[in-house]
Amino acid sequence: MRLLSTIPFSKNVIAVLIGLASALMAPVASAYDWTDGFDLSSKSGDRWSLIASPYTYHFRPSDDHKTVWLVGAERERANGSIAGAAFFSNSFGQDSGYFFPWGQMYRGVLGQPQMYAQWTAGILYGYRGKYQHKVPANYEGFSPAIVPALGWEFDSNQRVQVNLLGLNAVMFQFTQPFK
Repeated sequence: MRLLSTIPFSKNVIAVLIGLASALMAPVASAYDWTDGFDLSSKSGDRWSLIASPYTYHFRPSDDHKTVWLVGAERERANGSIAGAAFFSNSFGQDSGYFFPWGQMYRGVLGQPQMYAQWTAGILYGYRGKYQHKVPANYEGFSPAIVPALGWEFDSNQRVQVNLLGLNAVMFQFTQPFK
């Protein structure tokens, strides 16, 4: 991972990228069905997948940081909406969870049929005690979260993606559909 440590990450660069992504997604978000993630009924075209992350890269490593891992499940509707839940160990070794009833996948990014962008939004739980201020708007361990991602889908529908975790880290994720 020596190569990653040589990349000059800057809060300003990341903030500009997040701002551009927000501006581009604003028209889409206004048409989004915000109730779909709470609908647990199965619909034609639904695809369920296991998600896992074995590694997270922190932009500013700390002696307090522990190994981060994640496992979970997500459902993608035929219209690209995403919902799911994940269990993970956060950057400080605390058991944590992320419930994301909202999200959307956009395929064919940059003219590449296998490249996609997605976002998920929901509730994060787990940053407690002396680490409660490591995530914004945390109350009793609960905080809102938005996770943008960029990924690649292989012919087998398996995916690899990079999730942006605020201004702090990127998480590398694998997605395996149920058969």
